[in-house]
Amino acid sequence: MIKDKTNVTLVMAGLLLGMLISTLDQTIMATAMPTVARELGGLSLYSWVFSIYMLTSTTSMPIFGKLADLYGRKRLYIIGMGLFMLGSVLCSFSTGMLELVIFRGLQGLGAGALMPLSITIIGDLVPLEKRGRIQGIFAGLTTLANVIGPALGGLFVQYLSWQWVFYINLPIGLAAIGIILTSMKESKMAGKRSIDWFGALTLSGSVVTILLALVLGGGDQPQSWGSAQVTGLFTAGAALLGVFLWVESKAKEPIIPLQLFRNRLLSATFIVAFFMSAGMFGAVSYIPLYVQGVVGVSPAAAGYILTPMMVALGAAVVITGRLLHRTTYRAFNLLGMTLMGLGFGLLATMSTDTGMPLVIVYMVLTGLGIGFIIPTLNTAAIGAVGKERRGVATSLVQFSRSIGGTIGVSVLGVLMTGRMAAGMPGLGERFAALGADKLRAYADPQALLDGSMRVSLPADLLRDLQNVFTQGIHTVFIAGIVIAVVGLAASLFMGTDRMMSKPVSPGTSAGGASSVDSTTAGSGN
Repeated sequence: MIKDKTNVTLVMAGLLLGMLISTLDQTIMATAMPTVARELGGLSLYSWVFSIYMLTSTTSMPIFGKLADLYGRKRLYIIGMGLFMLGSVLCSFSTGMLELVIFRGLQGLGAGALMPLSITIIGDLVPLEKRGRIQGIFAGLTTLANVIGPALGGLFVQYLSWQWVFYINLPIGLAAIGIILTSMKESKMAGKRSIDWFGALTLSGSVVTILLALVLGGGDQPQSWGSAQVTGLFTAGAALLGVFLWVESKAKEPIIPLQLFRNRLLSATFIVAFFMSAGMFGAVSYIPLYVQGVVGVSPAAAGYILTPMMVALGAAVVITGRLLHRTTYRAFNLLGMTLMGLGFGLLATMSTDTGMPLVIVYMVLTGLGIGFIIPTLNTAAIGAVGKERRGVATSLVQFSRSIGGTIGVSVLGVLMTGRMAAGMPGLGERFAALGADKLRAYADPQALLDGSMRVSLPADLLRDLQNVFTQGIHTVFIAGIVIAVVGLAASLFMGTDRMMSKPVSPGTSAGGASSVDSTTAGSGN
């Protein structure tokens, strides 16, 4: 229990610092990694620097959330920040790519605590009617980090060294720990609490094996989806998930209380979080690919092409945070999914003749849609449960987002490469006169991303390759429309709950008469 002596303003500042470095770390790394790979070698492990971080952070989110409910937010937050900083230090000492991958895994373990527990602590400290505004500020900071991160990464590797990508985490992390230690007062948890270690083990095993299968299957070789390795991982993950669900039904203090899923508001929130993140990561991953491969902007410029979308997202988050108390969670999610779907629909109309001004307009619409959704998810989760389960509820929102992003990018990548592969045979027939070897080198969509290769392409072949590339990207954005429609349908089940609703008991549906103040929420339909 957080005591009244807690300095709320200082604690908020400490949490902002923690969220800043956890977000900056990802965006800075994206820019710095080519330099890191060149100096350390081991290019074959390049993607694993990102994948292992995602695997460990996603796996640890619900575990940190549950442990925070059992043993207190402050202790678990500091442990998470400590692991994140230790991983950062070890990453900076890496002498090879394999070491970097291992230490990034440790860093990811700590990162799994920072965002979910920050949101949980906000729920404990801030009155219900002010949470949307505070979370809007936090999300605005995240947007700022997404914009400035690539620039910082470029500056570090150009004027200092790649190690500074990790050094920057240390002073900010130490300041966050110092502020939380001195400003946040939390009473000791009474009594001895049992830990569901078997549940944690089976959950971790299930998440890691399934995500690993998605990472491997969504690589450069689409046919790997049918390989024995990927199939075996999916089978093992499904089996471990079944064991986990059985364990949770018997455990005294389950890592994820299954009763939470009887709460209609929470269940709908998790589903919306999943599909919102799948759509968001689809846009973030494939819009830069389009402008670099089809429009022909440089790789450096492609890194900043998402700035209009991120600015629009941040603006929508702030607006939602200020207005969320005036209407229902459902209203903002319906608006957000509608705009996101409209944005994807317009992105799916792009051709080789589409100019950047139109692309920016489409991105702004998509960003606004995503921004209207983000603040509602955590606010709804916090308001749907009592204090004793806020940690696990908010962690599950972040968990749903992380899983959604991973699955979304993998599935959309398969759709894109499959559509492009279907369009390639026609090029062989049209440009057979170039010779088999030269055609094999030219008739590869990767050539569009290589500036030196691009300028050497015959004009007709370049145009045809751009068309094939565009068709593949179209498939991604059409799938994005489907994602938005499913998210829209899930939003309908959020009922008429809003910020002024009382916390919902774990075993009841959101919006029921027994759990919601009739003066502030309707019947839940």
